[in-house]
Amino acid sequence: MTAPARARTSAELIEAEGPVLAHNYHPLPVVVARAEGAWVEDVEGRRYLDMLAGYSALNFGHRHPALIEAAHRQLDRLTLTSRAFHNDRLAEFAERLAALTGLDMVLPMNTGAEAVESGIKVARKWAHDVKGVPADRATIVVAADNFHGRTTTIVSFSTDETARAGFGPFTPGFRIVPYNDLAALEAAVDETTAAVLIEPIQGEAGVLIPDDGYLTGVRELTRRKGCLFVADEIQSGLGRTGRTLAVDHEGVVPDVLLLGKALGGGIVPVSAVVARREVLGVLHPGEHGSTFGGNPLAAAVGTAVVELLESGDFQRRAAELGVVLRDGLTELVGNGVVGFRSRGLWAGVDVDPVIGTGREIGERLMREGVLVKDTHGSTIRLAPPLTVTAEELRSALGALEKVLAA
Repeated sequence: MTAPARARTSAELIEAEGPVLAHNYHPLPVVVARAEGAWVEDVEGRRYLDMLAGYSALNFGHRHPALIEAAHRQLDRLTLTSRAFHNDRLAEFAERLAALTGLDMVLPMNTGAEAVESGIKVARKWAHDVKGVPADRATIVVAADNFHGRTTTIVSFSTDETARAGFGPFTPGFRIVPYNDLAALEAAVDETTAAVLIEPIQGEAGVLIPDDGYLTGVRELTRRKGCLFVADEIQSGLGRTGRTLAVDHEGVVPDVLLLGKALGGGIVPVSAVVARREVLGVLHPGEHGSTFGGNPLAAAVGTAVVELLESGDFQRRAAELGVVLRDGLTELVGNGVVGFRSRGLWAGVDVDPVIGTGREIGERLMREGVLVKDTHGSTIRLAPPLTVTAEELRSALGALEKVLAA
């Protein structure tokens, strides 16, 4: 009888990845094997407080019971049909997501990058069919320091050289203006402009929050100029900032909304373009699609996610705990933290570079049992699951204080 294979250690598993996995990530040296709520556990049984939440994909924590139940229930019935046929879960998902966001129609996709790519295609088609922009002339205005994904079209309008270098030639049709600058935006918009595509809060750039009135100004400008306002809420949406959407802080309704990450509940990749009927109505059969987009398993989990948000409990929780996060970070300013930006349960924290890079701070926090992710330089991001407790938040902030003092 063959003896069971010995389980590999974290170090062995990390080493084993080297020869067989593309090196497109530089993860912290922790190997997660189990998770529940706001906590993860490595293969040796060490526990860590997850203060990243899968870049907001785990807004409802790891293995939320309602989401796991919805997935199990659907796994026992039907997982995939492709859009060649209808399925019995998709209509409810689209109805409830449209109602939650105050828009009309849904284009279901899988990943965030797919949602952005789809939003770009829809905006260009709308510009051609509705606005009357000549073929192949439509432009889209974007913001510097954006992060919308990693596909070739999306990195074409990135200002991050790491994302661009070596991946050209790039897709034309984009104009880049400074973020949070309405005058520059107005100057860039002309009769060829199909849309203005921005993140209401720039996540990868370090949780950059625009001035009050900026989003309102974008909405007013795009209406006046006759182009679409496309809001990428893939990281900022679905409860993260203390509202259902980050644009809700200014009472703004965009023409097109891009969602992903948390929409899949940390279980399956689910994304969507949600828009006004006259915008998504420009698509006709055969012009766009996805084999897995809108599959029954994704629709079942997505519906369960929407149901969690419909009560408003998670939004209120993020707003209330966001005060705990903000107050704790305020106490660290001048004590290793040179500044921070936060909204709800989301913060970009600028550490004094003398103390270390963001990566080094992340490694030190990992040794204290807290997982975060750096962005650029000495900035780290904090984005815990919305299920985190005030006590857990204070514990994480205590670990950060200890690391900074050391």
